[in-house]
Amino acid sequence: MATFVLIHGGGGSAWDWHLLVPELTGRGHDVVVPELPIEDASAGFAEFCQTVVDAIGDRSDLVVVGHSYGAFTAPLIADKLPVRLLVLLTPMVPKPGERPGDWWANTGYRSAEGLSEEQQFYNGVPAEVVAEAAAHIRGQVSAEGNEPWPLDAWPDVPTTVLLAREDRFFPADFQRRVAADRLGVVPDEIDGGHAVTLSHPKQLADRLTAYLLPSGRELDPGEMRS
Repeated sequence: MATFVLIHGGGGSAWDWHLLVPELTGRGHDVVVPELPIEDASAGFAEFCQTVVDAIGDRSDLVVVGHSYGAFTAPLIADKLPVRLLVLLTPMVPKPGERPGDWWANTGYRSAEGLSEEQQFYNGVPAEVVAEAAAHIRGQVSAEGNEPWPLDAWPDVPTTVLLAREDRFFPADFQRRVAADRLGVVPDEIDGGHAVTLSHPKQLADRLTAYLLPSGRELDPGEMRS
């Protein structure tokens, strides 16, 4: 049994993972879903990291999953605790000393034109889930956006980037380029959009648990496009 530590993205909450959690626990794994203190103007990277460490407690065999902006926090946990695997899901991949607020220009990010925020984030998500999502968005006023990312180097932990093929917020080609530039890796891919946790929870659970196999991949090649 592994412990999956699920770190939400910017403006998000534990609710973002609510469809994935039962899929992982149903497969026999433990799950930790911390709420980062994004509504606290005094909270920075140190407080984000401590919140996650406190939520983990004495659990072990950690797989830390950082979604989107959560990829800034996920590696900090691997620098503090023994982590089996880092998974960066549709991520903002940081680099040492980078302020999150500078990430957009540093990566050459260009937002999609002519698409609403809902269309960028929630394509492929069932309408009833999208309708519920607005009630769980939190204002992000925390201080880490202007703080240099504190690690001097990427932690010495196996790291996987998992992009969503239909992501309209961080398109696949953009994700591939950033992953290559910053980590020297080729991302794995899954169907879905930026909110793949809400659109494809079963397939995402299949992929995450497959990383625990000795091969690190699904045994059935057909599942690679699940």
